[in-house]
Amino acid sequence: MQVSSLNEVKIYSLSAGRSLPEWLSDRKKRALQKKDVDIRRRIELIQDFEMPTVSTKIQVSRDGQYIMAVGTYKPRVRCFDTYQLSQKFERCLDSEVVTFEILSDDYSKIVFLQCGRFVEFHSQHGHYYRTRIPKFGRDFSYHYPSCDLYFVGASSEVYRLNLEQGRFLNSLQTEASESSVCDINPVHFLFAMGTAEGKVECWDPRTRNRVGLLDCALSSVTADTEIEGLPSISALKFDGALNMAVGTSTGQVLLYDLRSSNPLIVKDHHYGLPIKSIQFHHQLDLIISADSRIIKMWNKDTGKIFTSMEPEHDINDVCLYPNSGMLMTANEAPKMNIYYIPVLGPAPKWCSFLDNLTEELEETPESTVYDDYKFVTRKDLETLGLAHLIGSSLLRAYMHGFFMDIRLYHKAKMMANPFAYEEYRREKIRQKIEETRAQRVQLKKLPKVNKELALKLIEEEGEEQQISRKRRQKNLPSLLKDDRFKVMFENPDFQVDEQSEEFRLLNPLVSKISEKRKRKLKILEELEAQGQEEEEEPEGKASDAESSESSDDEKGWVEEVRKQRKLLRQEEKLKRQERFKEDQQTLLKPQFFEIKEGEEFRSFKDSAKKQKLMKKTLEDRLKLEEKLGTLNVSDTTVGSKQATFKLKKSEQQRKQQEAEKRHRQERKTLRRSASHLKSRRGRGRLFH
Repeated sequence: MQVSSLNEVKIYSLSAGRSLPEWLSDRKKRALQKKDVDIRRRIELIQDFEMPTVSTKIQVSRDGQYIMAVGTYKPRVRCFDTYQLSQKFERCLDSEVVTFEILSDDYSKIVFLQCGRFVEFHSQHGHYYRTRIPKFGRDFSYHYPSCDLYFVGASSEVYRLNLEQGRFLNSLQTEASESSVCDINPVHFLFAMGTAEGKVECWDPRTRNRVGLLDCALSSVTADTEIEGLPSISALKFDGALNMAVGTSTGQVLLYDLRSSNPLIVKDHHYGLPIKSIQFHHQLDLIISADSRIIKMWNKDTGKIFTSMEPEHDINDVCLYPNSGMLMTANEAPKMNIYYIPVLGPAPKWCSFLDNLTEELEETPESTVYDDYKFVTRKDLETLGLAHLIGSSLLRAYMHGFFMDIRLYHKAKMMANPFAYEEYRREKIRQKIEETRAQRVQLKKLPKVNKELALKLIEEEGEEQQISRKRRQKNLPSLLKDDRFKVMFENPDFQVDEQSEEFRLLNPLVSKISEKRKRKLKILEELEAQGQEEEEEPEGKASDAESSESSDDEKGWVEEVRKQRKLLRQEEKLKRQERFKEDQQTLLKPQFFEIKEGEEFRSFKDSAKKQKLMKKTLEDRLKLEEKLGTLNVSDTTVGSKQATFKLKKSEQQRKQQEAEKRHRQERKTLRRSASHLKSRRGRGRLFH
């Protein structure tokens, strides 16, 4: 269970739990679940509360027992029974669902508006009836007194389907080119629809006439808001008999009283994304508005933010469980999120154990994500002396570093720096003492780090104050008092090294003003050492003298740069001489080289020749090989060139080839002599 807090409002994410690294295999995850008690005790409020790929809409039945959600892929609807904390049924559909509504108290009567202009009715046993509307639909509402379904979409007409008679009635003709959302007031059944032109049209279902028109696009543009293009209506919700909330495609939420054409309040999400859902929480007078990135809860009277949530994945729909503090979202991810906010209300009766759990969690400290693993960089591994583990199974590469077991990390840290805790303890004690000293009446003291820079800033601040008094301007804030730069005067790592090469080249002119500042620093340090309470600043010179000094400094700039460069060269020469002396003092040890098999050692000159050859270009090497006869380049009939290479032979290979040639010649001579003897014997027999 992950816990987040904003404006002191605790939000418990029940679907997240304690997460495991994604790169762990299923086998290792199962092994961890067996071994680790914390992972085994993760809260899975409703079993398999997810979709295969994406969930688009989510609703709760009026009796509160069933939660229904639609998603992809394949298009399907899933019903979850809260009393059993598991899935009741799953039904696959022919096309994706745009929106749906539960007409009965339970799951027995459901209407689905689908992408292909289809309207599908489901009963308790499953699919019941399917019909089609003339244009693509985007939203619909059910009028309970007359059993009429009002469909709005890519048309200027509002289609009416009567479920009692089972036929379409005369449609309502509007001024809008197309409509995106609609809603019916639960008290007086006024029908309202939001158009693409940024207007809200209100119709009386009894007379089938338009009774009101609100221009929300014009009202949403205020001095603080920045919009691009014409805002269209993306969300609409009634609250009681008189209040109505409207969400625009540019990220504004407008709260209206039906008796006025001007909004009571305009709330901007500042993301520029269309509002997806609007819900009302009557106990705390809150409005819960959501776009694809964030869910905001704010007071409907003042507009003050109560709290907000930013899920990991984009939001498609938000559903508030009635009379409780539970919130559910449909996301662009398989898992549907469940949040519990105790401030909004108690947990539902089917999961009343959540109240006890949250009370226990408030007493214990919050656990962080990936408790069993520590993320370390390559530099951290070098400081701990574990750089040799890179590539082993103990480290898992991730982004710019590695994941390692937290137990191994703590052991290595204790071995690398056994007195780390003592140093940490001393530092904390020192900080506590300084905090208590800060409460006393203090004199103006310079910081311990970057004293010269602080003195320079104080002097510049004094000069700026004098100029601003003359010109009657506001004083700018001081860097010494700014919290963003406080560490620069506290942490020794930020100390300016004036002897470094970079500093000396960037700031070559050591002027009289800086020398005066150094003298002033010495005086202040002496006063601090003696423990005097008052610090007397040395008197400065007149403004004319200072101006003459500044002009002298400007003239001597080039000379000072040359001096600094000469000094740097001299220092480099001294360093070279010292290195040369060290090299002479060090005794050279003999080095042994291994010769490959089949090669004979001639001299060190051969290796030098090879190195020279390797440094030459490919063209030069080819010319050399042509001269030696190891390369032969010839033109082909097609027009391209053909190159043949002869491999260089070693001395041993040459000797072996010469011996083989001799052996072949000896065998040839023996064969010739044997054949000559045979022919002579044959001739002798013939004569006999």
